[in-house]
Amino acid sequence: MAIKGIPKIRDLLAGPSVDNPPLAATLMVSALFMLGLQDAIVKWASSDISLWQFQFFRSAFNLVLVFVFVRFVLGDRLPIPRRLGAVILRSLLLCGAMVFFFSGVPFLSLAEIAAGLYVFPLFVGVLSHFVLGEKVGPRRMIAILAGFCGTLLILKPGTDGFSPISLLPVGAGFLYACTVLTTRKLCRDESPVTLAMGVAIALLSLGAVGMIVFTPGVGSGPWAEQAAAWPYIFTGWTWVEASIYGVIGICSLLNLTANISLARAYQSAEASWLAPFDFSYLIWATFWGFVIWRDLPDAMMFSGMVLIAASGAFVAWRHQQESRG
Repeated sequence: MAIKGIPKIRDLLAGPSVDNPPLAATLMVSALFMLGLQDAIVKWASSDISLWQFQFFRSAFNLVLVFVFVRFVLGDRLPIPRRLGAVILRSLLLCGAMVFFFSGVPFLSLAEIAAGLYVFPLFVGVLSHFVLGEKVGPRRMIAILAGFCGTLLILKPGTDGFSPISLLPVGAGFLYACTVLTTRKLCRDESPVTLAMGVAIALLSLGAVGMIVFTPGVGSGPWAEQAAAWPYIFTGWTWVEASIYGVIGICSLLNLTANISLARAYQSAEASWLAPFDFSYLIWATFWGFVIWRDLPDAMMFSGMVLIAASGAFVAWRHQQESRG
């Protein structure tokens, strides 16, 4: 039986018919606050559980929460994808982005991860030109190059401070840019619940495969040496305390709420218009990194973050101005 008095929630979870930029901005900033907190919790727990085990159980919790909410709170049936292929494509892209992102969590600060991930608006600009055929003028090209320079300041290639691991969040940024464009162009009329379920199923499957492959005696490959160096990635099933599953449950609630909010945000406004608000994750990641570990970016990293944020915001602004013109 549905709880009375929640038509607005039902409307929020339906595919939007018109743009609503203020709602989109509010949903995005709130979602990124929650994701920043979730990522801090994941980093804190990464020494106790493997990536695959975490993704498997968090996705399982996500699916249970979705089912309970839709069936017993809204009193509705689970929404069926309108375009199954598009939902699968989006789910796989976001799944890949999350694997790249979380693979770097044990080794990098939250600020480093956030800075690497947030080259994605620059990828959006490039992909919009080469994939969607949108015009990218000289000003936006200069801004994209400036953002690339900011990325170099953070990665520090050619110096002792460079680590190939720093490229993981950049890879996540590329896949996330593909997810943004797919959400806007192919999945706009889908329910955010449908999109969240698609991602949860994809990550649940990937987590199960990872646990099978990397658990000693179950998978076929000898991963002992890799597991000793990178236990978070090359370990499958491990016995953990019950409290860790409580932590995963909290992450599940934060993740599900945030992903539904982000999906609705990208459905409700142009991706280019939302890009400046998307950079609030840099603030939240730095905030949680300082609160929990007292981590702060150095001067070079901070300069790179400013360059990336400024160039991404300019790319978005120019795209919006050209669309209006």
